[in-house]
Amino acid sequence: MKIQDLKPNNLWNYFYEINLIPRASKKEEKIRDYLVSFAKNNQIKYQTDSVGNVFLYKNATSGYENHPIITLQAHMDMVHQKNNDTVFDFDNQAIEMHIDDDWVKANGTTLGADNGIGLAAILAVFASKDLKHPPLEALITMDEETGMTGAKNLNINYLKGNTLLNLDSEDEEEFSIGCAGGMDTNTSKNYTLLPISTVNISYEFSLSGLLGGHSGMDIHLGRGNANKLLNRVLYELLSVELTQLVSFVGGSLRNAIPREARMTLTFPFEKEEQLLALWLNVTEKISLEYKTIEPQILFQAKKVENEKNAINNEDSKDFCSCIHSVFNGVYRMSPEMKDLVETSSNLALVKLKNGQFETQSLQRSSIQSGIEEISRSVKCVFESFSCKVQQGNDYPGWKPNPNSMIVQKMSSWYKEMFNKNPKILACHAGLECGILSAHFPEMEMISFGPNIKGAHSPDEKVQISSVQNFWNFLVKTLENL
Repeated sequence: MKIQDLKPNNLWNYFYEINLIPRASKKEEKIRDYLVSFAKNNQIKYQTDSVGNVFLYKNATSGYENHPIITLQAHMDMVHQKNNDTVFDFDNQAIEMHIDDDWVKANGTTLGADNGIGLAAILAVFASKDLKHPPLEALITMDEETGMTGAKNLNINYLKGNTLLNLDSEDEEEFSIGCAGGMDTNTSKNYTLLPISTVNISYEFSLSGLLGGHSGMDIHLGRGNANKLLNRVLYELLSVELTQLVSFVGGSLRNAIPREARMTLTFPFEKEEQLLALWLNVTEKISLEYKTIEPQILFQAKKVENEKNAINNEDSKDFCSCIHSVFNGVYRMSPEMKDLVETSSNLALVKLKNGQFETQSLQRSSIQSGIEEISRSVKCVFESFSCKVQQGNDYPGWKPNPNSMIVQKMSSWYKEMFNKNPKILACHAGLECGILSAHFPEMEMISFGPNIKGAHSPDEKVQISSVQNFWNFLVKTLENL
């Protein structure tokens, strides 16, 4: 069966078309052109603002003309991430999809269900000729994944609705009514290089096979952070006399838990047996620690050609101590909402190469004071090791209102359709609703979507049956609001 043959056909056809188009954050020109062409081909009124957001407008169907305007919202960009052994050009290739039982997956890359399914649903609604609905407008934002630039800078005069349906959640049974805010922390430092001795040999040590995942939604699962785990190994290996660090590279995206990391060390030939024995001992301990959570964890060591230079011993130890010291994971659970992570930090990217040490991390919290505290904690660690620290790209959280009209009505309809109550919760991720609620303080908002697993990783997949339920519920909601 082809993706386009899945039900509902209209939604899956648009998802297929969307995944033909490269759409990395801040590189949305092609998908934006597609959306404008969609509007023109379907005689739909549209606008684009100066930052690159797309707005669509559709009149009410007969009998719904006096109903309040409903705003549908999704983002046009996707996270581009692949496995190290996958050859793929995100700037030019279409996402390669396949069906596996009740799931749609990609071949070694992110799938783009986040937020391609939500976007496809909006297009299916706007292209439909037979759905019943009130006056509709759609906000399709750019650059959600790397800064929420579109939501932050949108032209607020282009929207008139008082109720917003955000289609960017990843659990069919959940309604999100609150979210975390966040802050980026980027650091850098120059370091000294020394020539590598001609009697040395070099090894590349790597860690792969971790589950990774969304640095907000999955942070509480205790998954391994490749940067932190490989640095644990480095700490031990640097105890072998005359060992020098050449490079360390791990992670790729600020909002993804790093799945892979690698480092190169150089040392005298006569230390090879001692160092490899220590490597084996340490990696076996870590593998045993994580065998339940990370069953595919893989440590590998291979001899490589010597580079010309390595880091001096003092800087090597400083680098290792810095990464060892910086906090990573759940910092505090919410005292008000059961099982909700309140505050966290994810060391997303580490790059030490060619005389430059750089890191990227993302701190999140559902309360402003939490963002300030965890961001300050991370900043202090890096500054104590003389790193230059830049913090910014911050965005607000979205305060939950479980008693809002939209939550009460949609909960009732959900129970009527599926014979169970939805889970009403806030999420530990940076939904655009946080920013939009600051723009439109009187607007009621709710976020929902189908089952999407492994977002922001090459393991991303979306459940076919869940998409059908999501679509049916969206249709019922539009008919009844």
